[in-house]
Amino acid sequence: MKIRDLLIGVGLGFAAGYAVKEACAHKTVSPEKALKYVKENVKDSIPVNGSWIHMTPENYEKDELEYTVYKGGISSTQAGETKQLDFVVDAKTGTILELSS
Repeated sequence: MKIRDLLIGVGLGFAAGYAVKEACAHKTVSPEKALKYVKENVKDSIPVNGSWIHMTPENYEKDELEYTVYKGGISSTQAGETKQLDFVVDAKTGTILELSS
C-alpha cells in the first residue's frame, strides 16, 4: 500500500464523517409532526377542538438553555367554556417545553 492511497482514504473518511455530522446536526421535526405530538400528548386530559403552529422555528431560552422551537396553540372546550392554550415545542425532538393558558 502506498502512502498516497492511505492519505486519500483518510481524507475521504474525514470528508464523509463531516458530511454526516452536518446532515444530522440540522435535522428538525416538521411543524406538522410537532403539532401532532402536542395533540397526542394532551388529548387524554384536554379535549382538543382546534390547533395552530408557527411554521418557522425560533430561538428560545428557558432555564439558561438555548432551544430552537416551534410556538403554537390549541383550543379546548370544557364545561361550555372555550380555552386557548399556548405551547412551545423543541424543534429537534418534539418535546413540549411549555404549555400555558
